[in-house]
Amino acid sequence: MAWDETISASFRARHETADADAAARVLDSLEQTRVRLDVLFPRTVADVTVVFHRSPALLDLAHPLVPLERLLTAPAARRYVVGSATANTIHVLAPAALRRRASKVDGSRAMLERAPDVLYARLVVGANNRRLPPPSTPPAVLHRLRWAWLVEGAARFFAGQVEHARPAIARRLREGGRPAFPPSLRDAALLGGTVLDLLAREEGPEAAMRLACYLDPEGPEKALREAFGGRAIVHTEGAWRSHLARLAAL
Repeated sequence: MAWDETISASFRARHETADADAAARVLDSLEQTRVRLDVLFPRTVADVTVVFHRSPALLDLAHPLVPLERLLTAPAARRYVVGSATANTIHVLAPAALRRRASKVDGSRAMLERAPDVLYARLVVGANNRRLPPPSTPPAVLHRLRWAWLVEGAARFFAGQVEHARPAIARRLREGGRPAFPPSLRDAALLGGTVLDLLAREEGPEAAMRLACYLDPEGPEKALREAFGGRAIVHTEGAWRSHLARLAAL
């Protein structure tokens, strides 16, 4: 298969020739996401290369951490682990492969179509959070894992994926045990965004941005207490569980 490039103002896509039109649509969506994030965040990321992979096997072969991340994710969210983002490069399944991966439940296809935007939002969060080191050493990896609910949650919330996740959230609540608060590594990809969603509803989108941009050295509980206006963590947890129940019921 021949490879081509499609270029927009802030992105460059590498894809097979047959995927040119679909790649252009993804870049249009990414440009819109960048404009939207530029209103909230101190800085966004430009000159990003997006590499599309035609199948999950090819993606996993090129990026072995993707299947590992998928394995560590709750079954209800595994189909949505479809790429990686490092420095100024995004690797993700091609649009046709994303559509094939969708289930028949409402929201699944929309969540997968937002996957490139999720990975871009992850880059933006990383660019604005100086306490979030790249996962280049074992201590850095462990540090990021402790905050996975925030890193993944912010990316998925700001990319607009949470609103489509309701059926997956309902499945997670049916199939798994009581989720931890803040969400564990296993639930980070699916439930992390609901914490940011609750915060944005209660305190505004700027509060969600501020939480995403700073990892409190005293840990997640202090960060959440301050983000929610000093409210005791037990009360914020109760509000979050009620929020999850509402999302699952819609």
